[in-house]
This record gives sequence, C-alpha cells and structure tokens, in this order.
Amino acid sequence: MKTTKLLKSLSVSAILISSALSNFAAADAAVWKVSNGQNELFIAGTVHILPPSEFPLPTEFDKAYQQADSIVLEAKLPDPTDQEAQMAMIQKLAYPAGETLSQKISVSTYKELKQYLGGLGLNLDELNGFKPGFVLSMMTVMEAHKAGLAGEGVDAFYDKQAKKDNKEVNYLETAEFQLNMLANIGKDNEEKFILETLKEMSQFKPQLEQLIAAWRAGDINAIDSLILEQAKSKDPQGYQSMFTDRNRNWIPQISEMLNDKDKELVLVGAGHLAGDDSVLKMLKAKGYSVTKL
Repeated sequence: MKTTKLLKSLSVSAILISSALSNFAAADAAVWKVSNGQNELFIAGTVHILPPSEFPLPTEFDKAYQQADSIVLEAKLPDPTDQEAQMAMIQKLAYPAGETLSQKISVSTYKELKQYLGGLGLNLDELNGFKPGFVLSMMTVMEAHKAGLAGEGVDAFYDKQAKKDNKEVNYLETAEFQLNMLANIGKDNEEKFILETLKEMSQFKPQLEQLIAAWRAGDINAIDSLILEQAKSKDPQGYQSMFTDRNRNWIPQISEMLNDKDKELVLVGAGHLAGDDSVLKMLKAKGYSVTKL
C-alpha cells in the first residue's frame, strides 16, 4: 500500500514541523551554555528537516558536541526498517473503527483537501481513516521532497555521529509519548486545523527556507513569531501540549544533568527555546546562567 511505503520516510521528530514563518534578523547560532556555577551543559535548537545544502552546521554546534560527553534528544528516532514500529504508528494515528476524517470536517473542506493531496499524488479517500496529525505529516514530507528541501535533521545527524563516536545517547521522552501527542493534534478542532494547514502549505517552500535561515542565525525572537504565534492561533490546545507542557516537563531532567561533571548536549526543536514559556526562560527562572555559546 502506498501509504505504508510513505511512512518509511517519516520520523516522529520530522512530522512535528508544521508552522507558518516570517522574516528574521541576524544573530548568533542557536546554541547555549547552561551553568549552575559548578557544572555546565549545552542546549541547542534544531530543525527536524534539513536539506544537505545546509551542512556543515554552524560551528557552534560542533564546538558544543566536541566538548559534550553525551547527547540528549527529544525521543529515540524510529528505525524506518522496523515494520512492527511502523504498523504501531499507523494504528496510533488512525481513527477507531467507524470514525473518519470526513466526519470531522465540512464537505467543502474535504473537497479542498482532496484536491490538494491529489496534486501531491495522494488519494484522500485512502487517508480518510487517519487523524489530522497523520495527514499533516504526509503533507509535510511530500512538500519537503517536492521543494527539494528534504533531508535528515540536526537530531538525526548527531544521533548518528554520537553512535559513531561511542558517545552515550539519552532521551527526554519516549517515542510513544510523541506519537500520542501527534495523534491528538487538531482534535475537536479539525475544520480550522485543516483549513489553516492548507493555507500554510501553499507557502511551504519559502516558509521552510525562512525557518532554516532564522534557525541558522539563532534568532529566537523570529522563531517565536515563525512557530509559536502561528501554533497558538492554529491549535491552542495543541500548542499547550506540544510546547508549554513539554518544556515544563523537561526542566527537572535538565536540572538533574547539572548535578555531575559530565557535559551533555541537549538537542530540542528550535521552537522550544523561544517564547515566554521557553526552556531557556524556565532555566533562567530557576537561577541558572544561560549564555549564547
């Protein structure tokens, strides 16, 4: 089945980018040093889909990686060859028997979505049993390939590098947690979510290019307007669970990392380091020193 084959190109992390973007201003790279006065670690913002042309990464990333004893990712990146994991993902993102996406949105919106997906070579009737998060992930991956911007993200790059260098790799969350979060995207808000996603996808290439440029410059103010403001407007409940709640849950884990001499490089999506509820602001509020590398 075509849908199953396309799933192999997805990762739980990659499907989390879905925000509209805007202009940015020049700044430094998105890498910070966090210290409690005795011990320190590094925390860096990532982009989960990054074309090969964006490598090598800004030098600050490599400086932090070279000094780090281990890396910490949001979640374990799924193996695309793991058929069991892929099927579990499909089941998690599918509606229960008897429910369909077409029941959640208007006839006109379903028609618009079907026409859009048809332009990507996808048949909405085959995806009608899946939740908005799955449809969004398919759209994101297909548009990235169409725009020539597909490629492994910063997370995947350092995951491979750490394994090659025999550095320990740890995680802030489980892949199951992220799947559950994705399954709830747009829940009870499907009509608005789909319509706004269609609007965003019409500008996918320039928007992703601007996100990459803002990330590369380390401009968290721009990233706030690019990702977070759009996310709040599009799906307030999803924003709360995807950003604010997770950021808050990560702070005790990051604090614990500062209790020993080992240095970690924590890699999380750039959106988690911007805005009023960012990981960086929460760490500063606890009294830690947070400085650009």
